[in-house]
Amino acid sequence: MSTINDLLFALEERTIAQKVGKQHDEARMSFSANKTTIGGYTEFIEMIGRYYNHHYQKAISKGTRFPKFEAEERAKEIIAQAYRRQNGDVVMAYNDAYDGTNGGMRGIFDLIADGIRQQSIERYIGHVFDQYVSPISWEDKVELVRDFIAKVGHTLSSSIHRHQPERYARDYKELVSEFAESLKRPARQFRRY
Repeated sequence: MSTINDLLFALEERTIAQKVGKQHDEARMSFSANKTTIGGYTEFIEMIGRYYNHHYQKAISKGTRFPKFEAEERAKEIIAQAYRRQNGDVVMAYNDAYDGTNGGMRGIFDLIADGIRQQSIERYIGHVFDQYVSPISWEDKVELVRDFIAKVGHTLSSSIHRHQPERYARDYKELVSEFAESLKRPARQFRRY
């Protein structure tokens, strides 16, 4: 039982905030933009790439910079994913940045920061599972996943098959992703394991 408790402790929101979230918040706060709007699409792409590199360098890999095209494309992927949830796309994001709506460029930088943070949180959760879920014993893996679902299942979406821990014991990527997503839900703060 201590393994499940250790796993849950490593996955508490405070622990994740301390080990992952804090550096992302600091990276976002340390980037200053002179204006909230941009003059054209080229400037938009350059700014999102510059911000992506800044954030990545501050929060994830000190001193590492992606080539310009890589940073711009990674930023566009995050933006497209965020806007897709609102039936939008990168052009809609550009329009927001151009017009200054929805926070303008600051809102776009926030989206990128949130996207990079979410990726880091998913990687951290995956790492924690790898630490506590024995790859050798199938029975131990199933039992730990069963215990995990029993403890936090109420915070997960209905897409998780709560009565099929075997489904996630072999590859818990879907479970990790859903748990990371559940951390973003506002009502989670009122729940307890």
